[in-house]
Amino acid sequence: MLRAIKLGDILVAVPALHALRREFPGHRISLATTAWLAPVVELIPDVDVHLAQHGLDHPIAVPAGVTDIAVNLHGAGPESGQLIDALQARRVIGHGAPDGPEWQDGVHERERWAGLMTAHGLPADPDDVGIAVPVAAPAVADAAVVHVGAFHGARHWPGDRCAAVGRGLGARGHHVVLTGGADDVDRALAVADAAGLDDAAVLAGRLELQAFAAVVAAARVLVTVDTGAAHLASAYGIPSVVIFGPAPPEAWGPPASGPHVVLTDASVRRGDVFAEDPDPAILAISADDVLIAVDGLAVSAPSADR
Repeated sequence: MLRAIKLGDILVAVPALHALRREFPGHRISLATTAWLAPVVELIPDVDVHLAQHGLDHPIAVPAGVTDIAVNLHGAGPESGQLIDALQARRVIGHGAPDGPEWQDGVHERERWAGLMTAHGLPADPDDVGIAVPVAAPAVADAAVVHVGAFHGARHWPGDRCAAVGRGLGARGHHVVLTGGADDVDRALAVADAAGLDDAAVLAGRLELQAFAAVVAAARVLVTVDTGAAHLASAYGIPSVVIFGPAPPEAWGPPASGPHVVLTDASVRRGDVFAEDPDPAILAISADDVLIAVDGLAVSAPSADR
């Protein structure tokens, strides 16, 4: 299986991976994806082997002719197609492949890949998003997690609003922590200072990927922009408030059946996911909007004796 992208991209493909495992219980399933995602691949029980795949500019590390079934979960373009064809598999599952559907725009990503499996005779449920919880205990449990990071500036919600949410959650009795990647440490420290939180609340840059998953899996609630953190909350059924900017929730949003709230303003969306400045659709969301959404989820703070 080929899907060489980022954390959220892997997690929206989980329903398809579940379907493949159900259909082929005796096969060894290998997933060719980005090397740094290895800790999360370990949490997907359907996958036996992780093949480090840095984009599409080099072959998948499998000799030609030894693959029974090659699955293109990456896209429908010539680059991914050529990598799949080079495997010389007995059967190919992909868009445009024999018996496969044509690629369609405007489809939710989970539904896209689950629908691909179903079209090839492997029934898949797009809301079947669960992955394993890390074995190691979380760095913190029962916390209200505010994720301040994002890969691109277009998804950066203003720090003062993150701080206002942190203060509001603290006033509601929550233990608030701030998460993000190594590049988000300064931003998280500034948010903590503005929110009246001490530096111990800043987990940004301190957690490896599986440890971060453990914190989300043990959280009371997660507040985040549209990032991999949101997809982890979906995978673990953790209540979440997800603020969308350039990307539409119709394509990347959480399962409608879960304890999740999406906030955005599509009427002002610019849609440039690689822009350096925040998308107007994300700037349209206030801290009060987020706190009202948290209240609507009826997430209780942990009791004082816990």
